[in-house]
Amino acid sequence: MKKFVLTVFISVTVLMSNAQEDTTIIQQDTVWRRGGMVSLNFSQVSLTNWAAGGQNSIAGNGLFNFFANYKSGKNAWDNYIDLGYGLVMQGKRGSLLKSDDRIDLTSKYGREATEHWYYTGLTNLRTQFAPGYNYPNDSVVISRFFAPAYLTLAPGMDFKPNNNFSLFLSPATTRFIFVMDRDLSNAGAFGVDSGKTLRTEAGAYLKAIYNKELSATTNLMTTLDLFSNYFDKPQNIDINWQLLLGLKVSRYISANLSLQLLYDDNTKLTFYEDDGITVKRVGPGVQFREIFGIGFAYNFSGYGVR
Repeated sequence: MKKFVLTVFISVTVLMSNAQEDTTIIQQDTVWRRGGMVSLNFSQVSLTNWAAGGQNSIAGNGLFNFFANYKSGKNAWDNYIDLGYGLVMQGKRGSLLKSDDRIDLTSKYGREATEHWYYTGLTNLRTQFAPGYNYPNDSVVISRFFAPAYLTLAPGMDFKPNNNFSLFLSPATTRFIFVMDRDLSNAGAFGVDSGKTLRTEAGAYLKAIYNKELSATTNLMTTLDLFSNYFDKPQNIDINWQLLLGLKVSRYISANLSLQLLYDDNTKLTFYEDDGITVKRVGPGVQFREIFGIGFAYNFSGYGVR
């Protein structure tokens, strides 16, 4: 099965495509802005009798980022999709390990209150595609699809001075944390009570989005999410910052840089001493991920007007 999955992944990589578009379509007072990036990147290292040492490796990473923002009169509806999945294998008998796995969906609808300010309702869902393991031990599952999943429902105000930036503020946010796995639920993972599959939190929420085409070949999108739980350590703010930089090298080649910084007070991490064996402490901490990829590119477009 692992060989089959790897073969399919490599085959799909041959059809790599990347698109970056920021198209504005106007019909009377109606505006649709849509764009996105689809990218599949692949790398491979093969060593035979290599005196300097090293390991064979093969890696692939897929990325899908899309936005569709609608404006008609005083109404505004913004939608964002951010998906990522990556695999890596090292050594001749190495196992496939995840290097990236995320599902992030956001939708917000607003009604203009004053210039640049909107009464807005926001919904955000974050989870992952596949099980995660306590590597190098691939028999201990530490996460799955919807274990965890974070659903945020927030009424508030959205500040939108232009098409590239928005700042959403909500003092009355409800966040649901789902852990739909029996073993993880029984262990009380991700802040749920032992044996429970749902944790409900109430607090303040901020979401900032900046999306701009810096040049004909470069696009930058960055988002920042902050959440403070009113009833459980409100000073320990949950942070989710992401950055995606897309660079069109040529007509068929693109380079992508993806960064993510996370801090979640409910997620317990294991920190080790310098020997890598002795446990120093277990508790929340800053998580960081960086992915850089280069692959073939194909531009696409095609938009309609509502």
